Amino acid sequence: MLKSKKKFAAIGVATLSLFVLGAGAFAQKHFMLANALRPEVKVELSGSVQRESNRIALDKATVVNPGEILDWTMTSENSGNAPAQNYKAVGHIPRGTEFVAGTAKADGANAVYSIDGGKSYSPQPTIEEKQADGSVKRVPAPIAMYTDIRYEWADPLAQGGKLSASYKVRVK
Repeated sequence: MLKSKKKFAAIGVATLSLFVLGAGAFAQKHFMLANALRPEVKVELSGSVQRESNRIALDKATVVNPGEILDWTMTSENSGNAPAQNYKAVGHIPRGTEFVAGTAKADGANAVYSIDGGKSYSPQPTIEEKQADGSVKRVPAPIAMYTDIRYEWADPLAQGGKLSASYKVRVK
């Protein structure tokens, strides 16, 4: 009787060990599969200023002057091993500058704008304006109020893919 209890206990321990090892291997395989396929998007921001007939990189320009136009370019590259779904890139409109209307460019993307520091976006942000009769009406926000621009692509950013978006601001 004692031998059969020991045999039963040994079989139970062996079975439990195989179950634990098998479950661990199953979980590790699924964890690795779930984490193996993911996008890794790197974004580079560069800026330049047009002076006379030269374009000068902002990191080389020591000073920018009121009225000058700064050209910002964001380049996004997916070096991961899966497409980046619902990819969006956000550009900030620096303090002391104003967005130049009509300069948002990006192939295949829609541009939307924020007037609240990036909390909300709209193709044309609006504000409340008090009318002469005392009523309040929603009207387009002045471009001077724009704080951010977001580019939204309908198609995923493919593995190994590159996207570019640009916009201009005027120094106040």
